[in-house]
Amino acid sequence: MPSFQSIVPSIVEHDQIASGLALNATQFNLSRVLGPAIAGVLMAIVGAVGCFALNAASYLPFSWVALWILPRGKPPPAIVGSFAEGSLWHDIRDILRTPDPRGALLTVLLTSTLCGPLIVFCPVLVKTMLHGDVSGFSVAIAAFGVGGLVGSIGLLGIDAGRDRRRISSWFAQYHGPTLVLAALNPWFWGLPAVLALAGVAMTVSNTSANTLLQTTSLPGPRGQTVSLYMLAMRGGVSVGSLLTGLSVSLLGVRDALLINGLLAVAAQFAVGHRWIDRPEQVPARN
Repeated sequence: MPSFQSIVPSIVEHDQIASGLALNATQFNLSRVLGPAIAGVLMAIVGAVGCFALNAASYLPFSWVALWILPRGKPPPAIVGSFAEGSLWHDIRDILRTPDPRGALLTVLLTSTLCGPLIVFCPVLVKTMLHGDVSGFSVAIAAFGVGGLVGSIGLLGIDAGRDRRRISSWFAQYHGPTLVLAALNPWFWGLPAVLALAGVAMTVSNTSANTLLQTTSLPGPRGQTVSLYMLAMRGGVSVGSLLTGLSVSLLGVRDALLINGLLAVAAQFAVGHRWIDRPEQVPARN
C-alpha cells in the first residue's frame, strides 16, 4: 500500500496530486460497494466457503495484470548504504517534527483508533443488537462504501489551493458523532444511513490528510511519509479494535462505541484546534 500510494505523485502534475488521490479513493470505495453486494449474492448461492474460493480465484487475473504492467529491461541500480547511515531515521524524525505532517498523521491515527472499530464491530452490532443477518450486514458495509464514494467524488470538486488541514480536521471531528449515533440507533435501517455518513467523514478526512502529506513532502522521503500514513491508518484500526474489544466484553457493543465516539470528538477537537491555528506549510515541489 505505501508503494501504491507513492505512485500517484510520480505520474501526475503537482497541482493534480489531490485529484489523483481522490480518484484512487474513488476506486477503493467503489470496491467497498460492489464487494459486499456481490458477496451477499454469492453467499446465498454457493455459501461462505464457495464465496471465499471465488474471491481467491478473482486474484489470478489481477496478478497477471500486475506482472504484465511491470517495466521491462534492466532495473535501476539500488541505493546502497542509506539505511546504515541513518538517513531513514533522520527522515522519519524530520517528518514527525514538522507541524503539518505531524498533525495530519495524528488526525488519521485518532480516527483509525477510535472510529475504525465501528466497521470491525459492525457484525456484532447487526447480529446482537439489531437482529440482522448476513444480507443486512452486506447492506450496512455497502452503505459505508457508498458514503466513501460520495466523499471521494466530492473531493474532486475542491480546489487544489484549499487548506487541506481544515478539511481533514473538520471531517475527522464529524466522524465521532457517527459512532454516537450508531450506538444509540434502535432501528436496523438507521445503521446504513449512519455508516454512509461515517464513510463520507473517514474518506474525506483521511484522503485530505494524505494529500497534505504528499504535497508537502519532498520526493526523497515521500515513501517514508506514506508509510507512516499507512501505519497510522491500518495500525490505528488494529490497536483500536483490540482496546474496543476489551470494552465490548465489559460494557457491551453500544456503550463501547458510545465511549469511542465521545473520546473521538474531544480528541479531534483538541488536535484540530492546535493544528489549524498554525500557518500553513508551503507545499513541496517534485
